[in-house]
Amino acid sequence: MTKSFFQAFMLLFLVTDPFGNVPLFVSALANVPLARRWRVVVRECAIAFALLLLFMFFGRHFLSALQLSEVSLRIGGGVILFLIALRMVFPQPGGVLGDVEHDHEPFIVPLAIPALAGPSALATVLLFSSNETAEVLLHVGALSLVAVVWLIVLLSAERMQRALGARVMTAFERLMGLILTAMAVEMLLAGIRAYLKTL
Repeated sequence: MTKSFFQAFMLLFLVTDPFGNVPLFVSALANVPLARRWRVVVRECAIAFALLLLFMFFGRHFLSALQLSEVSLRIGGGVILFLIALRMVFPQPGGVLGDVEHDHEPFIVPLAIPALAGPSALATVLLFSSNETAEVLLHVGALSLVAVVWLIVLLSAERMQRALGARVMTAFERLMGLILTAMAVEMLLAGIRAYLKTL
């Protein structure tokens, strides 16, 4: 149980990448009054958490409505994770999520979606959908703990970026990207193995 919780926590932590999102949050909040910034961060984290929780609980119904199998979602999620991980390991000018506009106070886009609740995170929580009460509680607990980490990291984003510097933040993001690459490959292989069993 503890191992499963830790694995779920680590996977959610890596796919939502709060440390990698620090530069994006700092940039997006640059034109927001200082007194309002913490409210915006809390609001965006709450929206992302609610969306991921919604996908976790209704993931199976969503898959059924679209006539998608868990195998295809696992393979598709693995591909998306792999592409995101590559952008973390080899940083692009527009960042992991590409170029975004920062002319006004951000609302939902780009901070809640896709920075925190992006395609890879949504695909991951869909895989967490379960009919077992113990598993559901475990995954909700892992997601809740990850959301607390978001708040701690992103509320101190500006101080963190000033203290550590751009180079350290980039190095940390590359390390997270390397770990995420391995997890993406594992997800892909698991999906392929599951598909081969259906042949």
